[in-house]
Amino acid sequence: DRKALPAPVFDGSAEPGPVTARQKAVIGLFSDVLGVDHVGLDDDFFDLGGDSLLATRLISRVRAALGVELGIRALFDSPTVSALCRVLDGLGAARPALAAVAPRPERLPLSFAQQRLWFVDQFEGHNAAYTEPYAWRLHGPVDRDALRAALGDVVGRHEALRTVFRVVDGEPHQEILDVGVAPVLEEARVVEGDLAAALSAATGYVFDVSTELPVRAWLFELGPDECVLLMLTHHIASDGWSLGPLSRDLSQAYASRLSDTAPDWSPLPVQYADYAIWQRELLSDESAGSLAAEQLQFWRGALAGLPEELALPYDRVRPPVASYRGGDVRFELGGDLHRRLTNLAREHQSTVFMVVHATLAALLSKVGGGVDIPIGTPVAGRSDEAVNDLIGFFVNTVVLRSDLSGDPTFTELLGRVRATDLGAFAHQEVPFERLVEVLNPARSTARHPLFQVMLAFDGGEDLDSWALPGTRAQVEPLRAGAAKFDLLWNFEQRHDADGEPLGIRGKLDFALDVFDELTALSLTAWFTRLLEQVVERADARLADMVLLSEAERHRIVDEWNDTSHPLSFAPLAALFEAQVRQSPDAVALVHDRQELTYAELNARANRLARHLVAQGAGPGRFVALALPRTVDVMVALLGVVKSGAGYVPVDPRWPAERVRIVLDEARPVAVLDDLTPIEGLGQWSDEDLSVCVDADSPAYAIYTSGSTGRPKGVVVSQGGVVNLLSWVRAEFGADEMSRVLASTSLSFDVSVFEVFGTWVSGGCVELARDVLALGELPATWPGTLISAVPSALSQALADVPVFESVRVVVLAGEAVPAGVLDRVRSVFPSARVVNLYGPTEATVYATGWRA
Repeated sequence: DRKALPAPVFDGSAEPGPVTARQKAVIGLFSDVLGVDHVGLDDDFFDLGGDSLLATRLISRVRAALGVELGIRALFDSPTVSALCRVLDGLGAARPALAAVAPRPERLPLSFAQQRLWFVDQFEGHNAAYTEPYAWRLHGPVDRDALRAALGDVVGRHEALRTVFRVVDGEPHQEILDVGVAPVLEEARVVEGDLAAALSAATGYVFDVSTELPVRAWLFELGPDECVLLMLTHHIASDGWSLGPLSRDLSQAYASRLSDTAPDWSPLPVQYADYAIWQRELLSDESAGSLAAEQLQFWRGALAGLPEELALPYDRVRPPVASYRGGDVRFELGGDLHRRLTNLAREHQSTVFMVVHATLAALLSKVGGGVDIPIGTPVAGRSDEAVNDLIGFFVNTVVLRSDLSGDPTFTELLGRVRATDLGAFAHQEVPFERLVEVLNPARSTARHPLFQVMLAFDGGEDLDSWALPGTRAQVEPLRAGAAKFDLLWNFEQRHDADGEPLGIRGKLDFALDVFDELTALSLTAWFTRLLEQVVERADARLADMVLLSEAERHRIVDEWNDTSHPLSFAPLAALFEAQVRQSPDAVALVHDRQELTYAELNARANRLARHLVAQGAGPGRFVALALPRTVDVMVALLGVVKSGAGYVPVDPRWPAERVRIVLDEARPVAVLDDLTPIEGLGQWSDEDLSVCVDADSPAYAIYTSGSTGRPKGVVVSQGGVVNLLSWVRAEFGADEMSRVLASTSLSFDVSVFEVFGTWVSGGCVELARDVLALGELPATWPGTLISAVPSALSQALADVPVFESVRVVVLAGEAVPAGVLDRVRSVFPSARVVNLYGPTEATVYATGWRA
């Protein structure tokens, strides 16, 4: 507990002072970067508050001040002043420093990052996916003229904000407009209730980077002394770091313009165009031994065999072209958790970023992502001191690949992540755009290459404390309007004046193409729960860490998995016979103008059942059905069930080899085909049989296609069928099952639902050759339920009348495209739509969705 300790007193006797010029210089660099007054020779950079971002800043400062090329891994391995100075003594000279270019070439090249965004803009067309919005609520009077002039001053100071992108001979180049060009500042009056909609509309603005400045602003007036300032920049001209110099320069320029003077700025040492030229010269050389060659070789090895796409818990199928529509959810990690995460990081010579990265990788793995988890992260890309106060698009992206194989403990995973992150950050200069070209992953307009999940730590300005002079400001929250990735996890650490952890603000941006807000909320809750377990038991294995709350576990395990129904077991034949006693004269079966009542169907089936029993049929045995789709096949189906045997459907149209395999394996005691006298069995009684059938007795055996191509027989019990029928009664009831079109082959288990589900509900089965028979039915057809596979039903609805009587359309076995759903609703306007699915082993259906 640091706050319980007395304040340290530095009297100069506890440790020796600096003894070399280099040590003095490094102490000064530590102090400047970390913002601390006292640094000793043995003080640890990370114990003093350093993190990955500050480490990058220190490396840049070392390069500029000492002229040596320090790697980030060396800093992590030797984080004290004394240890780092020993490392610096053996390092080579720093890379060429960035400086202003004079004279400049006639055509200014794009940086690598700009080149990619320009290409995306050309390929996909102008859109708002790369618009960067920032908003502040200002309390106090705002001078519109001074603000407008100040915006012009900022644009004049930073060439990137007055750059357009022209194409000459097929190649893009930067064209910098003259000083004095003014950005657009729009003004509007709004009431508080309309502000969110106004901000949303404005943030959706689409820049044309070939003709207009990549910056514009809105001032929404809410009252005499209250307004919201919205700033938009295109990502091709700025990044997250740029918001610091943008806000500082705007505030200073506004203060000057209030006094009718131009801002008195120190000249910037370089402009973005100088950086683009320098970057091209530094990284275009990929010959052996060059910086680019060494870094590309690292990435070839680090990302070899990378999965093309993570298997995440998507809510819908990814569209072929990403829309970039996004949403966001926000969450907080409290101060105590933040403190414990910081302590865990220090204990393992890591950073909070690395702990969060390891936890996120564990989360993605546990929700289905596998054990090879690639996550992207932005790096500032400002590897030279000259660009620290410059607005521009410097940020680069690196891929952090986590290995979760072997069910490691979290401590083991953190060690792997630390090594991965240090390796990636040590090779961060190679542009992501070039990396994609070299690795050449499968390209898609539907998803981001190399990774689909981004992790970002906000290390920029504290915008809560920024304001225009004469006003008090607070950040105005903006809803995410665009999503470049499936998921973007963004974290902002907060500390008090002494550097103590106060908490972490979290925001999860998600792509609406594939995720719903409820899923995003669940992911943030599971992530937080994992973090709480990580700080409590870092030595626990990932498999022992749980995501679900007790309520979620109860819902999934107990509620969703509750398959009990009030109907106790009775044999399938007994359920049918109960309907015979209840409504003997009701029509049970219709086919091609022929009708059978429940009593007539029962009598015929009883006679056939007695005939089959005489041939050896009974519980535990099978009878094959190889009959065409007529009344006879329904009589035969019911007759086999009444005999106590299970039926085995054999489609007469099957190839002879398939029929042979089925009959050889099932070994039926009888085969009912078109030569079997289903009628003419008058010597047998038509009274109900008394056969002892229990819940485990086979009801049928259906041969599926089999994943190997060889038919696979699946035996389904009477208990399974009765359980299904109990659900049918509860879900659909007698009204919706009163007249059902039985269009499914008996060799497909959906027929069990269509036939027996109807009979135990007291309804009428109308036998059709297949679902295409819908086109032959009149609009006055009185059917109440249609059952089909979506793709087959879509074909059947090509030219059919509107059926007003149908109350339910049951789809099964496939996903339902929106177009099919719309067509179903147009043909069956009064029907509800249910999509069901289940493997044969689960007795027809296991899960259902109501549209």
